[in-house]
Amino acid sequence: MANLISFNEEPANTVSFASMLAASDTFKILFKDGMALVEESAAYLDGPGRMDSKNLSRLDSLSYASESMRLTTRLMQMASWLLLQRAVNEGELSPTQAASDKHKVKLSQQELATPPDQFARLPAKLRDLCERSLRLQSRLIHLDRLLYAKPNSVETPPMGLRSQMERLQQAFTSPSA
Repeated sequence: MANLISFNEEPANTVSFASMLAASDTFKILFKDGMALVEESAAYLDGPGRMDSKNLSRLDSLSYASESMRLTTRLMQMASWLLLQRAVNEGELSPTQAASDKHKVKLSQQELATPPDQFARLPAKLRDLCERSLRLQSRLIHLDRLLYAKPNSVETPPMGLRSQMERLQQAFTSPSA
């Protein structure tokens, strides 16, 4: 079984769902899908994408160049993050080393640069690659926040039955207006 990682200083009896997910078969599928998207994008941009871009108007050609650069940047950030996480899962890096190397891997939200009407005029394959990369980016950013959150930065709701019962009681006993 892969190393279970926890970048937070949590009590010993706490199980980190994010750490379990990052070390699971689900992560392996996410890793494979992410790397496949990198390869598919590179193959398109170096091949058919060049031909597609030559058939565009000047304005659309600029949009194509902008979106393809952003796509490449986004995919490289995600590939770096996935490789770092895989290194931890395979025991090549300790969670502490990964956390200290984390500042080298910038995983940040990066939206499309092109207005929707212009984006719609870009080649279908480029649009598909951009949209898929944005969905993957959202998933990775969510997992990254769960894994690397500082101990008190995530507010956890009270989980006891007593607190739930108290909330129900308050809801039913409060005066109605």
